[in-house]
Amino acid sequence: MSTAAEIRKQFPIFDQTLPKGHRVTFLDTAASSQKPQRVIDKERSVQETHYANAYRGVYRFGAEIDYELEASREAVRNLINARSTEEIAFTSGTTMSINVIANGLRNHLQPNDEILINLLEHHANFVPWQQLAKQTGAKLNFIPLTDDCRLDLERLSDVLSKKTKILAVTGMSNVTGTINPIATLAQRAHAVGALIVVDGAQSVPHDVVDVQTDDIDLLAFSGHKLYGPTGVGVLYGKRELLEEMDPLLFGGHMINTVSLAESTWASIPAKFEAGTLPIVQAIALGEAVNFVQEIGFSNLHDYEHELMLYAHQQLTEIPGMKIIGPEPVHKGAIVSFTLDGAHPEDLAQLLDRKGVFVRHGHHCTMPLHNWLGIAASVRASFGIYNNREDVDTLVAALNFAREKLRIV
Repeated sequence: MSTAAEIRKQFPIFDQTLPKGHRVTFLDTAASSQKPQRVIDKERSVQETHYANAYRGVYRFGAEIDYELEASREAVRNLINARSTEEIAFTSGTTMSINVIANGLRNHLQPNDEILINLLEHHANFVPWQQLAKQTGAKLNFIPLTDDCRLDLERLSDVLSKKTKILAVTGMSNVTGTINPIATLAQRAHAVGALIVVDGAQSVPHDVVDVQTDDIDLLAFSGHKLYGPTGVGVLYGKRELLEEMDPLLFGGHMINTVSLAESTWASIPAKFEAGTLPIVQAIALGEAVNFVQEIGFSNLHDYEHELMLYAHQQLTEIPGMKIIGPEPVHKGAIVSFTLDGAHPEDLAQLLDRKGVFVRHGHHCTMPLHNWLGIAASVRASFGIYNNREDVDTLVAALNFAREKLRIV
């Protein structure tokens, strides 16, 4: 593995000095990661040298695009260890993938069936199931949380039963960083005949996700959190499920036949890729996948975990600091917190003065924040390009904010 300093140099956005001489301290990777030069170059290369629509033409550019798209699909297949590239559909992102899944599983539900989620979920893996329950007459159930924001598996049997048809869960919380035991949850879900749907938006970029080993039925994640472009995501599903599911979007490319009275759908994954794909972005996603694969997820995870441990140690020394969520052993590279006497938005604005970029608000998890009894929090999230200097800068900026807000 290249050194952390060498990897950081591959991200051109850090090769700048902000006004007042501050370096870029980017701590919002959970929202969207920065892009290495090779991903940026890949997008530009496709646009400049051989752009064409996909799966439409046999001419040279069209054939090159088709080849590169399928190479990217294979890279994604390898990343999550899917059985076949036919189980990999490109979408616009995690949100679209989950909506496609929820729509496709509509026929799995009858009135009084149950969908099981929890309060850690991002709205993208909460609202679609809430709405699907309303539309089908199913009941929405919740896995209880422990006081430190982990799933309370000792009480799982209280809410998981033969009535449960779908268990939807995040692989890693975008607020607390909580890493959920997906393999265990899949086993428990399958034991009662339920499907497991995993929101991998945070987990896929930070650790190994193996859909076969964990026996995941359906998985969604985004390219832009995986050092890839915006506008492209992935929908993985076991072949038999994707073949059974109805598509959400209709149009070109996803059809087999169209008559005046009837239409039939193309084989998977094309069935879920209506219209023109985010072609350039999907190809560059393959480059991003190759980037993280070359670093190695064990190296990436170990480095980020050490950095997150250091952040915990330094932040807890700040008076009035309250870190949300479990101890570092149970979480990924996210540290969300509140600071006594400071509103999260004020903190974020004051940190920005020092070149420290963090997220504030409810982070698309209003039910979780309501359960915690707070309206908002501040989130610092890390990527492979961050280092201890970023943590030290964050701590110094927080102390600067305390002085400005006259917090004693």
